[in-house]
Amino acid sequence: MSVRELDFDSCYRAVAARDARFDGRFYTAVTSTNIYCRPICPARTPSTRNVRFYRHAASAEAAGFRPCKRCRPELSPGDPGWDHRGDLIGRALRLIDEGVADDGGMTRLAGRLHITGRHLHRLFTTEIGVGPLAVARTKRLLLAKQLLTETGLPIVDVAFASGFGSVRQFNATMKDTYGFTPGELRATTGSRPGVCGDALTLRLHRREPYDAATLMRFLGARAIPGLEHVDDTSYRRAVPGGTITLTPGPGHVRLDVSVDDTRHLARIVARCRRLLDLDADPEAISSALGETSLGPLVAARPGLRVPGAWDGFEVAVRAVIGQQISVAGARTILGRVTARAGRPTGREGLTHLFPTPEELAEADLGGLGLTGRRVATLKALAARVAGGEIDLDGAQEPARAAAGLLEVPGIGPWTSGYIALRALRDPDAWPGGDLGLRRAMACLGIPENHIERWRPWRAYAALHLWSSE
Repeated sequence: MSVRELDFDSCYRAVAARDARFDGRFYTAVTSTNIYCRPICPARTPSTRNVRFYRHAASAEAAGFRPCKRCRPELSPGDPGWDHRGDLIGRALRLIDEGVADDGGMTRLAGRLHITGRHLHRLFTTEIGVGPLAVARTKRLLLAKQLLTETGLPIVDVAFASGFGSVRQFNATMKDTYGFTPGELRATTGSRPGVCGDALTLRLHRREPYDAATLMRFLGARAIPGLEHVDDTSYRRAVPGGTITLTPGPGHVRLDVSVDDTRHLARIVARCRRLLDLDADPEAISSALGETSLGPLVAARPGLRVPGAWDGFEVAVRAVIGQQISVAGARTILGRVTARAGRPTGREGLTHLFPTPEELAEADLGGLGLTGRRVATLKALAARVAGGEIDLDGAQEPARAAAGLLEVPGIGPWTSGYIALRALRDPDAWPGGDLGLRRAMACLGIPENHIERWRPWRAYAALHLWSSE
């Protein structure tokens, strides 16, 4: 994944073919225009002597190139390779997406990863070509560009929603980097300023194919009453300060955000992308699994995604409560736990937020249908997540997080594997011992030794098997 690995000829062929498989994996900078583009840009293919290729948009911007207004690099899907690696770079990029560097700079970012800022900067410059703060700045600018282009959010709100500390900083950074001010960009888009607090809509782009129907059925069957609502077309959820709605459409998912405070918009976008697995590479996954005993399932459901997590701790609680009971039974108990321990929203329908680790650790969970052992497991899990021993939101090495989970009394390989699959975003996670997987494999006549043949995509293999029942 280092900048040294970009092969010029391969990248140029992808650009000439406008190959969507490479969208988000690299960027093309054109020296004659000082513009950088996505590989799918419809503009005329530039001459080989006028192009450079960059692994990350931040690298192109650091070299003095501005984003193309035609192909709009801010709409690129993410590169799944970083997330799947699970190393320091991948985890740091996930935290940057969550806005950690916006809130606390290098000190907080490096602190979450338990390394020095100098070491983190060295890793980034080696792999990407620029430091983590440059990556965070580009992330802020590209989100701001999308907000200015697609919404009527006032410029002052765009500044804070994108992660800038002040409007003055926002104006100066955009002018210095892109050559135009936020107001000048807004004037070219025709979008009209709205009122602070109005719902706003963004498009979250993905790679095709995308099996939205199967994903929505999975989420709908597990929707927690009072927290989530899923129908045939959309997913709704209570979040701090408001609600979000996700509606799959052609080539993108529409995100409708209605919150009191837009300063956490970057975090909302990042979590929605992970929840719906929008950055996956379906062609690579299907190519690998299609050559195995799962071939017929892959052909039947191209673009199948692994449902992710809005919050890692929430998925861990779901997994613990779901041990040895039906999906419907777990959903009922989760609704009771949320109503008992979660904060009320004051809204109809979506009435509560999911409890934080601190809230669950202090809550009385008696009389909700949980056994004493299950309550003890939930309490121990909540205490360890609240205390920082286990991090399920990206800062901790996945193997270390999984090992920490197995130290919690009542959590075994199945529970740990399910959490790794959905919360830790491990594409090779396998919830060993799952009865549904065993039934599906037996029904299809697939022997146990085939499980190893599905590496490194066993999480997607599990979803294909679950979906076949």
